Amino acid sequence: MSQQQKIHRQLTIKQILGMFPGKSQKLSQEITNAGLHCVGCGAADYETLEQGMKGHGKTEDQVEKLLKRLNDLLEESADPTTIVITPRAAKKFQEIAEEEGKKGWALRFDEQMAGCSGFEYILDFSEKAEEDDIVMESNGIEIHLKGKKKARLLGSEIDYVEGLHSTGFKISNPNAKSSCGCGSSHGY
Repeated sequence: MSQQQKIHRQLTIKQILGMFPGKSQKLSQEITNAGLHCVGCGAADYETLEQGMKGHGKTEDQVEKLLKRLNDLLEESADPTTIVITPRAAKKFQEIAEEEGKKGWALRFDEQMAGCSGFEYILDFSEKAEEDDIVMESNGIEIHLKGKKKARLLGSEIDYVEGLHSTGFKISNPNAKSSCGCGSSHGY
C-alpha cells in the first residue's frame, strides 16, 4: 500500500470514509468500537482522528492501535467473483429466518435508490430464485442476486455486528466509489 493510501492520524473521519468507500462500513465500525461515536455527526467533518481519540480520553497507544487496525482492514482483499456472508452473519440470518418461519429460504441481496449518496443495500428473504437471478452460496446460505446488479454488488461482504451503538448487518462493497458520512448509503 502506498503512503498516500494509508490512514494516518491527521485525517478526519469524513476523509477516511470518503477515501475508502468500499471499506466504509468496516472502517466506521472499527472507529466506533474504538470509542469514537461521531462517525455520522458534524465532528466527523473537522476533527482529526487523533483529535477525536485524544478528546475522548484515549492514550497514544490506543491511537496507534486504532490506526493499525484501520490500515489492516485496508489490506483485506475481497473476492470480486462472488458475494460472501461471514459465519457470524450467516448464523444470524438463519436465526431470523427460523423466527420468521422461513427456515431454508435464501438471502436476497439487492439495492435501491436512497440516502444521501445514491443507493442503499437491501437484505430480504427469497423463497426461490427468479429467472434473472444469479445464485451463489456462502457459509451455508444461498444468496440470490438480480443479474443486472452483478457488476455493482459482486465482491461484497455481508457481516453482522453487535455493539452499543450499532447492531445489524453491514455491507462492505469494493465497487462503491462514495459513501455518506455515516456509511449507510453509497454511490458508484
